[in-house]
Amino acid sequence: MKKGLVSKLLRDLYLLNLSDKVWYYVQKLRYWKENNDFKRKNPKTLLPSDYLIYESFQLNYKKFHTDSINTAKWLIEYFKKYKTLKGLKILDWGCGPARLIRHFPDLINKGCKFYGTDNNKKAINWCKENISNVQFSINQINSPLSFQDNFFDIIFGVSVFTHLSKQSHFDWFNELIRITKKHGIILLTTSGNAFKKKLISNEIKKYDNGELIIRGRVKEGSRIYSAFHPKKFMLELFKNTEILEHVEGGIINNKPQQDIWIIEKKY
Repeated sequence: MKKGLVSKLLRDLYLLNLSDKVWYYVQKLRYWKENNDFKRKNPKTLLPSDYLIYESFQLNYKKFHTDSINTAKWLIEYFKKYKTLKGLKILDWGCGPARLIRHFPDLINKGCKFYGTDNNKKAINWCKENISNVQFSINQINSPLSFQDNFFDIIFGVSVFTHLSKQSHFDWFNELIRITKKHGIILLTTSGNAFKKKLISNEIKKYDNGELIIRGRVKEGSRIYSAFHPKKFMLELFKNTEILEHVEGGIINNKPQQDIWIIEKKY
């Protein structure tokens, strides 16, 4: 049976949370030896709890650490195309347990200031206790944030819109625009055409018509609340800004990759 149909059945029966909890323990068992080896070889590497890692990535310590460094470098290369990375304020919106932003001070520095915000209190509390060179704050699942207007030079949100409702897309994007400086940039990743293979037939029809596909019946913002983003919808969302770049995700090792959108605030 296609995974999308299984997901729909579990959602309809309100069993998806239970299924996800079971999958967490499967992952915990699967990576138990590998994770213990990593901890033994890297005793000084700070790691959040297993469940925080699972929620934000996958329960593999080595990948959580090393892949995150590579992703941070990858993001920085995009930023360099549009900004001189000196003396800037940079926000990781939806930072979770700081998988990415924790690496930025070592990779950039040059007088930049780094911020992270998330609605997961446990993740933010862990960040505040363990990461000293980034300023962290808790937000609600709905906007606004506590920052003043025109505050940030760069904001990025990796796989955040992928877990929000349609209304939240518009509310949050307006909020991100509010706290971005004029000519500041926003980088967001979304589940675009590469993810169509995950959709079932009626979803594909709506997606091809430009409709945002939402799989809910679970807590908004959780890893199992899913959104899929046709280009037509994204163009409507970004219509009052300038799209600097759109990179459509491909398939790597049979896994779909998210689209990248880079937006500039023009006013």
